[in-house]
Amino acid sequence: MKKTIISLLAVAALSGCTTQTALINGHDGALAKEDMQTFFVGGLGQAQSMNASEVCGGIDKVAKVERTSSPLNVLLNFLTQGIYSPQDAKVYCRK
Repeated sequence: MKKTIISLLAVAALSGCTTQTALINGHDGALAKEDMQTFFVGGLGQAQSMNASEVCGGIDKVAKVERTSSPLNVLLNFLTQGIYSPQDAKVYCRK
């Protein structure tokens, strides 16, 4: 019973994902750029940026931007005990 509970908790922790989305000019758009950004110690006091208007060729062409935490990111964060905590940044451009 104890092994089952531990296994279920491990699966739940490794399969969890988070996504923050900022809609700029609508919902529709094609993925133009995806980048895994490196953070350490949960990103405490750190910043990374990506110029979405440069990626799409103008601010009016940016549909949305996202920051996600994929299962791979969660696994790397777990294995390094929070020392290395990458995040994925995505930019979507209007068609």
